[in-house]
Amino acid sequence: MKRKQHLNLAGIPPAPSIQDALDDIQMEQKVVPVKRTLAVTALTCFNAIVIGFIAKALVTLIYIVTSICFFGKFSTNEISPSNNHLGWWVIPIPVIGGLIVGIMARYGSKAIRGHGIPEAMEKILTEESKIPPYITFLKPVSAAISIGTGGPFGAEGPIIATGGAFGSLFGQILHTTARERKILLAAGAAAGMTAIFGTPFAAILLAIELLLFEFSPKSFVPVVVACVTGACMHFFLFGTAPTFPMPPVSLPDRNAVIAYAVIGLFIGLASVAVTKSVYLIEDAFEKLLIHWMWWPALGGVAVGLIGYFAPETLGVGYSNITHALSGSLALHVLISLCLLKFISWSIALGSGTSGGTLAPLLTIGSALGCLLGAATQFLVPDAHVSLPLAALVGMAALFAGSSRALLTAIVFALETTMQENTLLPLIAGCVCSYMVSFVLMRGTIMTEKINRRGVITPDSFHPDILQTTLIAEAIDIESEQDKIPMINSDNTVEEVKKWLLHDGAQYGYNTLLIIDNNLLLKGPISKAEIMNAKIEGSEKITTLVDSSKICSVYADNNLQLAVHFLLKTNQDVLPVIDRNANTAIGAISSTNILKTYERYMQRNTHRNKNISTKRNMLKIISKGKQLFASQS
Repeated sequence: MKRKQHLNLAGIPPAPSIQDALDDIQMEQKVVPVKRTLAVTALTCFNAIVIGFIAKALVTLIYIVTSICFFGKFSTNEISPSNNHLGWWVIPIPVIGGLIVGIMARYGSKAIRGHGIPEAMEKILTEESKIPPYITFLKPVSAAISIGTGGPFGAEGPIIATGGAFGSLFGQILHTTARERKILLAAGAAAGMTAIFGTPFAAILLAIELLLFEFSPKSFVPVVVACVTGACMHFFLFGTAPTFPMPPVSLPDRNAVIAYAVIGLFIGLASVAVTKSVYLIEDAFEKLLIHWMWWPALGGVAVGLIGYFAPETLGVGYSNITHALSGSLALHVLISLCLLKFISWSIALGSGTSGGTLAPLLTIGSALGCLLGAATQFLVPDAHVSLPLAALVGMAALFAGSSRALLTAIVFALETTMQENTLLPLIAGCVCSYMVSFVLMRGTIMTEKINRRGVITPDSFHPDILQTTLIAEAIDIESEQDKIPMINSDNTVEEVKKWLLHDGAQYGYNTLLIIDNNLLLKGPISKAEIMNAKIEGSEKITTLVDSSKICSVYADNNLQLAVHFLLKTNQDVLPVIDRNANTAIGAISSTNILKTYERYMQRNTHRNKNISTKRNMLKIISKGKQLFASQS
């Protein structure tokens, strides 16, 4: 039998017979994505402008509802419900707001419940980034009612959800792919965050860490443009001052950085407690025998009662963060913001009303950080801890530990305060908080809800092995069962049949490759075609080959192209051609690709020791003895 097993060479590209198809694919891979990326980028820029106005409208609507409910007047100016003089009448206002939100969720859309980011993540992971269009209207209105009636939330969560819904809406109206809709959704959400806080870099990182689950030019460029546009809208509509101004911070010394790291460890424990408490409360509401439509009203009772005794817990409370960062809040106010704000917010959020998590986390974290900073000043005065900086570290560390958006938390704190000397303490505190959260908590405040529904969220980024691995590496298989036989074209049908009945049984593939004496590919052929052939057994095997079925790949292409052609041709193997000699060197199959992935995983998980310290020490001693002997 004149036959040749495939060689252990590399790579996979399509053969000359389909060179036109390959050229089309390569052109599509290079040119079309650039055009599509530019088109998506232009659309995200337009969306960011609209979302900027939506953000302004949402904030204004919150002020209107707040002024009507707590002060009995119509006003679009910034106003805080903590300054009300309603006495006991403050209690039913959050209840009424919760009742309205519950009715909107019951008869409008249940998707308006919660803080929005988990729901956006779920749509990306399970529903191709398709958010119902009416969420674009219902979410901001319900959030404005919830926050305006005293709900202890911020405007950033709802506007992030609204921006994502707006981007998804355009992605569904136009002809887009699922990936492009994801980019539009993430860019809209990031633009919404930037429009509220003026933090473009933090919003970019938020999109990458919590929404995109990837990092590539196709997704990165549109999100960046959307965030820059959102920042311009923030400066135009809200001003250029820092969102959370604080006193100038001097560069901390070594002892201070260590102290802020320790504060971060305690904040990490708090982030675990906060996350678990929110979902314990949510589980408690699930056990109630009344319809979920009434739950936000029940949550409003807690908000109202706590708001009566601690008015500073009502509403957005951005001023509380600013005061905490100034280090000027009294001890009882800090304790109130840590405990009572947390209780009010966690009950309200667990009840399923419409609100966010970012502003409450920032408020609680800044107050807790300030308390820990004061304790550190008392216990370890040589640490030189600054109360404003301790509050800032606490604010960012609680966000980092609860959401595991580490980079977002660090950069967010920098951008909202514009204090560059805070970078090192922020890194120390946030990393420590992140580590504690990672060790003690499986999910996060952003992912726990959808994880319970069976939605798995990625927690790391990996390179695309199909894109970075050449076919040559995939066909380098040692096992005989994994080799794909190449049959010489001089063999007859009868000879090949006999070989198949005996030696050929060890090969698991249904396809054989027919080559001539010069290793030029004549074509693939299946075992069934050979065994069922009705022609004379003395005929050459090439008489059974259909040259129109030839679809091969070059050895220096990547696995991504191989997968494309395996799916397109519905073949179990593809011939592999050497680009220079134009000769067949083997074949690639799905099994080869899977085993390549297995080897990749083993390399990244298998522990081995590459340098032997004992052996190297013996070499050093031996060379030392030789050197000493030569000198003597």
